[in-house]
Amino acid sequence: MSSMFGKPRATPSTTDRHLPSLLPECNVAILGCRGSGKSALTVKFLTKRFISEYDPNLEDTYMSEETVDQQPVLMKVMDTADQDVPVNCERYLNWANAFMVVYSIDNKRSFEGCHQYLDTISLHAKGIQHDYPILLLGNKLDLEQYRQVTKAEGVSLAAKYGCLFYEVSACLEFEAVQHVFHEAAREVRREMERNLPVRPLFITEERPFLHLAAPTAVASKHGLASCTLNTLSTVNYKEIPSVAQAKLVTVKSSRAQSKRKAPTLTLLKGFKIF
Repeated sequence: MSSMFGKPRATPSTTDRHLPSLLPECNVAILGCRGSGKSALTVKFLTKRFISEYDPNLEDTYMSEETVDQQPVLMKVMDTADQDVPVNCERYLNWANAFMVVYSIDNKRSFEGCHQYLDTISLHAKGIQHDYPILLLGNKLDLEQYRQVTKAEGVSLAAKYGCLFYEVSACLEFEAVQHVFHEAAREVRREMERNLPVRPLFITEERPFLHLAAPTAVASKHGLASCTLNTLSTVNYKEIPSVAQAKLVTVKSSRAQSKRKAPTLTLLKGFKIF
């Protein structure tokens, strides 16, 4: 990062630059017409400082280790250098997993230029069948008295493309700018969670266990009846339950034992645990 940007809040050291990061990453591309305030928002987020003048032809990517919802994340921000229309879009379309499209509320032309960027992202997402989080930002909220784009117009455009919408100012409070960048990270995390592969659920047909013959009473030589089974013989025999509701089977060797019911383990009908 150039010295004019100041020292970022979290930048990897020189010895760590070539080491792979173990943190989850969020790649955010900042798009918009020239003069919309893309670089000012980027620098505000990274340094908490506001700088009003930049070289519009410079493009770079910056990193910052952030904590979002008590979870660490490595945010990479590409400050693009497109002038007024999308040019060589592949460089950020194939890199980013979230986009911020910025316009200035005091410049109607910068707002109208957002349509081209939003169309470009939408066509790319449709082509690869993948949805990207998109945030539409109305910047320079401090210039309210010179507003040319109403908030309702911003909300309407965001709704058309399924974007989140915010109005911010790079020269006002840092927390508002930080919030939109962290919201981009949250949206990326939600999108990744939605695309996680679902583990297959194995459902088997319920089948009864082995049928046991009914016990028959046979007189013993002492005149007392005893319980015998054709295949199994046990004391205080309990019928083996079906798979729909399996109870723990216990064997009692004495009538003096507690007659409390055995604990039960209830399974969903038709499911088996592998």
